[in-house]
Amino acid sequence: MNTNNCSPMLLSARRAEAEGMGRISPEERPAFHLTPPTGWLNDPNGFSFYDGKYHQFFQYNPYASHWDKMHWGHAVTDDLLKWTYCPAVLAPDSILDEGGCFSGSAVELEDGRQLLMYTGLTPVPENCGSSEAGACDPAGQKAPEYYQVQNIAVGDGRDYVKYEKNPVIGSDMLPQGLDLHEFRDPKIIPLKDGSYGVLTVCMGKDGLGRVLLFQSSDCFSWNFAGELYRNDGRFGLMWECPDFFELDGKWFLMVSPMDMMRRGYEYRNGYESIVMGGSFDEESLEFNPDYDQCVDYGIDFYAAQTMLAPDGRRIMIGWMQNWETRAMIPQDVRWAGQMTVPRELSFRDGRLCQQPVREISRYYAGTVLYRKVPVIDEINLYGVDGRMIDLDITVHPAEDEPVYRYFVIRFAMNEEHYSEAMYSPDTGIFLINRENSGTRKGLMHQQSCLVPESMDGNLSVRILLDRYSFEIFINDGRYAMSAVIYTDPSADRISFRAGGKAVIDVAKREIKL
Repeated sequence: MNTNNCSPMLLSARRAEAEGMGRISPEERPAFHLTPPTGWLNDPNGFSFYDGKYHQFFQYNPYASHWDKMHWGHAVTDDLLKWTYCPAVLAPDSILDEGGCFSGSAVELEDGRQLLMYTGLTPVPENCGSSEAGACDPAGQKAPEYYQVQNIAVGDGRDYVKYEKNPVIGSDMLPQGLDLHEFRDPKIIPLKDGSYGVLTVCMGKDGLGRVLLFQSSDCFSWNFAGELYRNDGRFGLMWECPDFFELDGKWFLMVSPMDMMRRGYEYRNGYESIVMGGSFDEESLEFNPDYDQCVDYGIDFYAAQTMLAPDGRRIMIGWMQNWETRAMIPQDVRWAGQMTVPRELSFRDGRLCQQPVREISRYYAGTVLYRKVPVIDEINLYGVDGRMIDLDITVHPAEDEPVYRYFVIRFAMNEEHYSEAMYSPDTGIFLINRENSGTRKGLMHQQSCLVPESMDGNLSVRILLDRYSFEIFINDGRYAMSAVIYTDPSADRISFRAGGKAVIDVAKREIKL
């Protein structure tokens, strides 16, 4: 580790994470979901492939398992599942980020170095006076008065040096009428003419989010290029964590709105990740969406970020938590926050679909298969259990029988606790429920989505279970639902139940890393 360019604050963070990491055994963590070395983790940052490895940076507090002044943590992997921790790369150690080093992205430069772009909170000059707007932590606690600016740091995949001419995008580059306190989360994207674009979010005086686009030939000098898209009030208020990419012939804008209003079975969490799909004219910088959807219909998912893998796959990862449910985290934990399993994206039949990265099959340690099992009351299948598994269930109506009224899968189950997923063909509603998982908090514990194509009773469900979470992929990834649970990992039973008669095929694959 090169410490020559490390500030005392960054060295302190690295010492804290090294000491904290030594106090956490592998059994205390998820097996294949990224957690912080110690302390607190939230939004994924700088998800990228560089120097032969996948890199994941993240919002990070190495000193305690709660949100505080943000650093950037860092981990790398060869296969998107087995993560190796690297020392923290950014600390809030300059006047341009003394309020925290917040979310951003990464790109490889032409000279082979890696560049990180992040939002810094810099104090409002005293002669600017006060403002009604101010930086707040997610709990709503008023913080000192800060402007948000975009900074860069350049390094070798392990150690990074902040640019001496930061900020590269300051508040003076914003159009009139935008809130300088709400200007953040830069996502660098390549443009077809060989230049770089960077998307940021900002808030107008109407309190609604906007996505801005800046352009550069070298990632150091930036110019304002225009407004890519503006929230018209349908999608919450302020937006966070923008991403913009082309996939299967269509362009997608992904953002995480705050304070969303429900719309039927879409957008039910308040804090969401949403995606809009449409066309993009790179000359006029005009994005025209023709549809939108929720990215993940579960309880815990926010701040999604994507990257383009060397083999051409578009891969997404998200923070598997929600600002409104973070009280779910037990008080005595040494780490808090985890990422989803990275997911491969595709666009099929008018929907953005997702599945766990295919690399997970490398870690299958054994398979248990059942075919055409009738289910009426609750049943257990020998060998179908576990808390580190990939479980596939295909459900059909029984031949010459009415379509079953409901079908239930219970998992992470013992004598006291369980979580469950249930589908009702009558309504088309797929429900997840963790209220019996052992939580001590009266938070959101149920969530549902509409799966109309399975109202004939034909349904496929894939459940990825780890020690402290479940991720469900319905009908080949047309819908995803994620949630964290803190049920003791020894609770590993699984059962199936139907109202009426159903027939199931089951494949359980144990995962060992």
